[in-house]
Amino acid sequence: MSSIRGRLFVILLAATGLIWLSAVGWIQHSTRTEVGHVLDRRLQESAQMVASLIRRSGGIAGPDSAGLVDEAPALPGTGGHDLARQLICQVWGFDGRLKSESDGAPSQQLAEAEGFSEREVDGEVWRVYSHVDREMGIRVMVGDARAVRDRLVHGVVIGLLAPALLILPLLAALIWLAVRRGLEPLDRLAQALSRRPATDLGALQARRAPAELRPMIEALNGLFRRVEGLRERERSFTAFAAHELKTPLAGLKTQAQVAVLAPDGATRDRALAQIAQGVDRTDRMVRQLLDMTAAENAIDAAPACAQDGARILAEVADDLAGLAQLRAVALQLDTGGAAWRTTQAALLAPALRNLLENAILASPAGGIVEARLMRDGETVRFCVLDRGPGISKADRPHVTERFYRGMAHPSGGGSGLGLSIVAAAVKAMGGELRLSPRAQGGEQAEIILPAAPRPAPSPVR
Repeated sequence: MSSIRGRLFVILLAATGLIWLSAVGWIQHSTRTEVGHVLDRRLQESAQMVASLIRRSGGIAGPDSAGLVDEAPALPGTGGHDLARQLICQVWGFDGRLKSESDGAPSQQLAEAEGFSEREVDGEVWRVYSHVDREMGIRVMVGDARAVRDRLVHGVVIGLLAPALLILPLLAALIWLAVRRGLEPLDRLAQALSRRPATDLGALQARRAPAELRPMIEALNGLFRRVEGLRERERSFTAFAAHELKTPLAGLKTQAQVAVLAPDGATRDRALAQIAQGVDRTDRMVRQLLDMTAAENAIDAAPACAQDGARILAEVADDLAGLAQLRAVALQLDTGGAAWRTTQAALLAPALRNLLENAILASPAGGIVEARLMRDGETVRFCVLDRGPGISKADRPHVTERFYRGMAHPSGGGSGLGLSIVAAAVKAMGGELRLSPRAQGGEQAEIILPAAPRPAPSPVR
């Protein structure tokens, strides 16, 4: 059942119905027991009363005496009621002779034992109490038919259960109304959310809400804050991207116009060279924007395909070899034979590329950029070291922010996205980015990742 209201109603109705049935069973049992005790007590008192009346009237002179009375009177009439003539009475002497009986009593003796007993006489079961008076030598037996007794008990029980049966539908209606009324705050919350425009991400008021709804409202408010932050980041990202792309495109257009109107070949060649540089910068920016999008959304192109970490580092270094040669910077790789594979190559490769690219651009001509891969127990470290000016103390807290350019930016241009891409990719991989200055000058950047289990060795063929 998908409806909370329906589930609550069924659960409450089932629980209440179970309690109601238990109460009905207990009432029936206790009523039968109590009514049985009352009827038994009545038999006992009736037998003792008859014996007392006989004693007061003189009793029996001897064993050969005649009956107490010529004919025992019948019980009073009840107007044809179902329980008419319920009680019967017999008085038997110790000599085995019937001394007296009430009207309608059977001819056979109702009981033989003293006290309570049940006996079938003339096809009918009787509940009998036998009172023995040894001084007068008589047995007074008072009984009632079991069927009549059962009808009496049944009537009492039905009289008690009838109101309970009438209450059950009313109880179900009250439960339904209570559940409906209790869930009204949830309905009001749903209506408030449905009426809210998509642009309204303001916090919901939780002060007057029921205690059970406050965690949900707080969670929704937290979601609204995160969505608002994401929207703000997207707006700023779009604005920065548009601004950063506008500048090189404008430069490309200008240089193209210069090349078209160039009066000589040297001017044209210089304009074309500027166009090539502008295309390279624009290509890098577009690639970084795509890398940033992939890193922030934690996209892995092939999550089921594990790749060797050292190979990923080597491929990134090969891709940047041309830039290093152009900048007269030497690239040195040291993987140390570290055996480590990852299924997050689509995140790791952009992170390494941006670290190495930044290090190359920051290094002076003739400098060396070192890239190392080390495995230390449960962690893997990628270290990139350069001998550039490093990150200033003022810039260090902000270098991983998007579009942030430090005062000592090496290229005098760039997008300010490199380290923010690295930080986002490392976070998506569950790792850590550490930036620290080197004692001999330059910067050391470390990507620390949790190590995956070592791959099983391939069988020798």
